[in-house]
Amino acid sequence: MDTAQALNTVLDNSQDDGDQFLTFILDGEEYGIDILRVQEIRGWTRTTPIPNAPPYLKGVINLRGIIVPILDLRERFGMQALEYGPTTVVIVVRTAGEDRDRIIGIVVDAVSEVYSFNGDDRQAPPDMGDMVQERFLQGLATVDEKMIVLLDIDHLLDAGSLPTGQAL
Repeated sequence: MDTAQALNTVLDNSQDDGDQFLTFILDGEEYGIDILRVQEIRGWTRTTPIPNAPPYLKGVINLRGIIVPILDLRERFGMQALEYGPTTVVIVVRTAGEDRDRIIGIVVDAVSEVYSFNGDDRQAPPDMGDMVQERFLQGLATVDEKMIVLLDIDHLLDAGSLPTGQAL
């Protein structure tokens, strides 16, 4: 099954109540992002590298005339890099920043499901002090005994949240 067929299957199996989140796998854990931020899902393709970029910025691609930076979310989270394989995908998202919207591709291990969560299904992130910046999280949800971390893609990929000098 190719990436487009997999996405259609995921979308066909989604529910219609509540806010919808596209979930994906990184290092065996499931994460979710607001499906309204997702522009498209593509298989991994080679990028054009950018000199002096941080290691998690894999380069850029030309997506129908728009230059899109591609970030490896595994490396952005400080996880061990993984060789890209047949399930590796790039989720192209639109982020809303204070000054402008951006289109960014994030490399993930695999796409998982689309879930609908209403307010009762989600919990606020726990207070972890200075260890984790809570603004990167929308919350946590549990589905069939598994915990899904719901990411706030706008803050996670905002230029102000990237290391100094590494703005996109």
